[in-house]
Amino acid sequence: MSSLRITEIFYSLQGESNTVGIPTVFIRLTGCPLRCVYCDTAYAFTGGKKISINEIITEVEQYNTPYITVTGGEPLAQAACIELLVELLNKNFKVSLETSGAIDISNVDQRVIKVMDLKTPSSGELNKNQYTNIQYLNSKDQVKFVISNDEDYNWSKTILTEYELTNHCEVLFSPVMGIQNPTELAEKILRDRLPVRFQIQLHKLLWNDAQGK
Repeated sequence: MSSLRITEIFYSLQGESNTVGIPTVFIRLTGCPLRCVYCDTAYAFTGGKKISINEIITEVEQYNTPYITVTGGEPLAQAACIELLVELLNKNFKVSLETSGAIDISNVDQRVIKVMDLKTPSSGELNKNQYTNIQYLNSKDQVKFVISNDEDYNWSKTILTEYELTNHCEVLFSPVMGIQNPTELAEKILRDRLPVRFQIQLHKLLWNDAQGK
């Protein structure tokens, strides 16, 4: 069975997505081809440790929770991530994948809950979005927009409409902590009556860090 380069495996509350607040094991893979301006996990770009998929599963099983999130970095930058997802699913875990949307997701098992982050203008990586990925999303999946300013907000509204995203999946609008005032973003969503879920990164409110532990 394959191995992957892992930055960390940890147990915490889910801080984002529609399972926010649920105790979850996070598997953070090392490496990312993007360099988003607001990235809060740059420590996962390099380093890490090679761990076999069997060892990863043995470690996550000790936490006694069905919820697993595979994240990064960009987890799909490692080809064996696909195998890891399948093995976790076959162990009856509820598996979510946090991906940038910059890498093809067509080979991701349909049982996986995909949380795809479409890059907004302020990220500096707008041109990396692969909009063809949208066709592989379904009702249990989510598209996330990380919003820093009015330009990001207006762009996100345009993409929401242009690609009819709510016909594919749930849509999340999230403020960049310390840059976009969350109350202002919430008020814009209400003003424009957008069919989206507003979210704040719970782990940063509780522990003021990137991983919530």
